[in-house]
Amino acid sequence: MLRNYHDKASDLTSVEETRNVVERYLHGHDTSALADNVVFEVMASGQKASGRESVAQLLDYFYTKAFTAQYEPRNLVVGEGKAVLEADFFGKQNLEFAGVHPSAKEVHVPLCVSYDVSGGKITHARIYFETDALRI
Repeated sequence: MLRNYHDKASDLTSVEETRNVVERYLHGHDTSALADNVVFEVMASGQKASGRESVAQLLDYFYTKAFTAQYEPRNLVVGEGKAVLEADFFGKQNLEFAGVHPSAKEVHVPLCVSYDVSGGKITHARIYFETDALRI
């Protein structure tokens, strides 16, 4: 069970609705599952994207420009208004990222994302990307 330290019990989204919203988003990064004022935050760098369009641009940059990559889910843990994805990010690094220059080899990076869900939409995502794995 996920413990929710910040939301009031009356503000919580059910586990079932949270799962449906997050799974809809994860299936092809469906931005209709994102709130208009959504915030995605890359925890290692502090980079933030605010708003649905800005988040879509961040994801496009991440998956098609800086990298040609995809992710494979390993685990999804869902609670009331919260979900945590553990995944393997893999592909080719095309551009310098987090001070690491691209190499010819395929990259495999652990990825974890914590999602907040309210009102049937994802409102916040905190992305934990193990950049040190790019150096291996």
